[in-house]
Amino acid sequence: MVNHGQFGGATLTVDLRAVRANYRLLRSRLRVSTLCAGVVKADGYGLGATYVSRALFAEGCRHFFVAHLDEGLALRPYLPRSAAIFILNGLPRGAERECAAAGLVPVLNSLEQAEAWADCAHQFKRSLPAVIQVDSGMNRLGLTAKDAAILAETHARMGAFDLRYIMSHLACADTPAHEANAMQLATFRRLATLFPDVPRSLANSSGIFLGPDYHFSLARPGSALYGVNPDPAAANPMQGVVRLTAKVIQLRNVQPGDCVGYGWDARARGEARLATLSFGYADGFHRAWGKGGAVFFEGLRLPVVGRVSMDSIVIDASAVAPGRLHPDSEVEVIGANQSVDDLASAAGTIGYEVLTGLGSRYRRIYLGAEESVPSAMLEDSLQ
Repeated sequence: MVNHGQFGGATLTVDLRAVRANYRLLRSRLRVSTLCAGVVKADGYGLGATYVSRALFAEGCRHFFVAHLDEGLALRPYLPRSAAIFILNGLPRGAERECAAAGLVPVLNSLEQAEAWADCAHQFKRSLPAVIQVDSGMNRLGLTAKDAAILAETHARMGAFDLRYIMSHLACADTPAHEANAMQLATFRRLATLFPDVPRSLANSSGIFLGPDYHFSLARPGSALYGVNPDPAAANPMQGVVRLTAKVIQLRNVQPGDCVGYGWDARARGEARLATLSFGYADGFHRAWGKGGAVFFEGLRLPVVGRVSMDSIVIDASAVAPGRLHPDSEVEVIGANQSVDDLASAAGTIGYEVLTGLGSRYRRIYLGAEESVPSAMLEDSLQ
């Protein structure tokens, strides 16, 4: 167990053993020939990319995806060279040499990015690894069909790239019956034929559960690794990874008609016992959570009262027996009684946003961290 921080108002516990178990489950759902990557962008979905990546590496993962070059450069020292790190958003102009020197692999999303990477390869006088992303219908990132055809012809002539994968991204995989899934699959297959014999990658977390037609050579799960349900319409097969508890810093009794919080948005209907917790929207809990949000104490649901503040939240603790709750008591925000998805639903958002919004002020505890850095890996990383 690794412990960061001592005096924070709330404690975030990240179970790396659960991350590894989720990776094993996802890998077991794939075809035997399909490799399973780990998407660790946004600092491992807010949970610590270095810890998560090393746990995944110990579980056998060798393909890691981040969004930005800075993320890849920050992660590179923590993983051995046998781990490939891919940059999903491609490279900003002028960053190609730094990317190549660090041994990172860009996902090329435009002809301009491809041209700049080819120029870099010529400067290094060797072929450089790359992934080509084609747009199969999401209209977010990737080459159009026209540009993909141009690049395919150019690449065949120049040979500047060592193409690792042709990839695309599914827009509606978390809705299995959505027509977009089959349409994107067909489009991806058609565009991928422009690059014969190059391995293919399409499935994200939810895409894995669409079946083997979507698996291809490499799957790229992200949110499911961290416990988010890959199919919101079904029971969640993933293990919870995070537990968040917050400290009570003050208790008070209020009378009928007393108002609570900014804007006096809440008014006591009767006598009540309120508790103030030491976290707020600066820690990733948006003000929208104040309407319908709750925490748990000894299995009791305690609703949020009034607006979420920057550093504090007020809850109605009237249901707790006198003397059971006191300053320094901890209540559960995420855990056995309330999953990440449950909390997201109460705030009108999704689990991704909850996790990636978690701030830096929490005291953080990593369970299983000591199991994630085998000595052989450390030796490899120093070579």
